[in-house]
Amino acid sequence: MTQTPDLPTDLDTMLCFNLYVASRSVVMAYRPLLEPLGLTYPQYLVMLALWTTPHPPTVKALGETLRLDSGTLSPLLKRLEAAGHLRRHRRAADERELEVTLTPQGRAMREQAADVPRLIGERVGLSDERARELVGLLREVIGNLDEDEK
Repeated sequence: MTQTPDLPTDLDTMLCFNLYVASRSVVMAYRPLLEPLGLTYPQYLVMLALWTTPHPPTVKALGETLRLDSGTLSPLLKRLEAAGHLRRHRRAADERELEVTLTPQGRAMREQAADVPRLIGERVGLSDERARELVGLLREVIGNLDEDEK
């Protein structure tokens, strides 16, 4: 009979479980703030990326920024386009590239969503310094895992 390795028995001490629960909890905290805007959390991330990008990105560049594959990003963009928040169109310089631009309605939504980061910060309950530390740790984890994929 072969020996099997011991499995962890305490979920609360596992990094993966705590990351999962924290991620789900944060996404759930966004829900009541985004519902009045008619946005889901993934749609909000798309809008944030567009609001903070100085030039209209291609769908490919937007996917890289958000770390989403086209099978996930395309339906998000279609829904946001149907809601009148953005427009997808072929670039004149290279028709193989699909560019994403905000509509006036999509640009105006930025002001409507302006309080969301502050409200989430209050809900999370970390000082600015601790929140920056946590973001730094998470970026380190992401960077380490990205290196493993290369």
